[in-house]
Amino acid sequence: MYVINMWLDRVSDPVARSMWMIGSTSFAMIKPDAVQAGKVGAILARVQEAGFEIRALRMVRLSRVEAEAFYAVHQGRPFYAELVAFMCSGRAVAMVLEKADAVAAWRLAIGATDPAEAAPGTIRKLFAESKGRNAVHGSDSDETAAREVAFFFPERELALLDGPVAG
Repeated sequence: MYVINMWLDRVSDPVARSMWMIGSTSFAMIKPDAVQAGKVGAILARVQEAGFEIRALRMVRLSRVEAEAFYAVHQGRPFYAELVAFMCSGRAVAMVLEKADAVAAWRLAIGATDPAEAAPGTIRKLFAESKGRNAVHGSDSDETAAREVAFFFPERELALLDGPVAG
């Protein structure tokens, strides 16, 4: 992972923004509760069944500083400290997903934050333990997706993934 204080600046770069193909790319994460419960494979199968292409994937373990930076938008909310502690509690799987209208499609696939309110068949209904331990994260807008992708996947790395295969 690269320097955290640089991650927001990366999305203002026009070259970097084009990397995410706004509208067709989203960020997703399988959270520590689902990783610890051995649900990664089942969730990845659901991702693919929902028609997403997994463009990049990485197992991560967030430090407190990284979790605070990633969820800075929630700072000051009552659940912030608990969320940060939870996200530092174990490994997670960060992903870049591709599909038409990816952000909205991923939000539909994962369901409501509270699994008790999630629609049948959604990832959270199937795999989440509670509102706080809800198995997966999903970007809420194209702009947020771009920031979140940049947080976990350096621009050069994404370009290499899409480049020609070395002989």
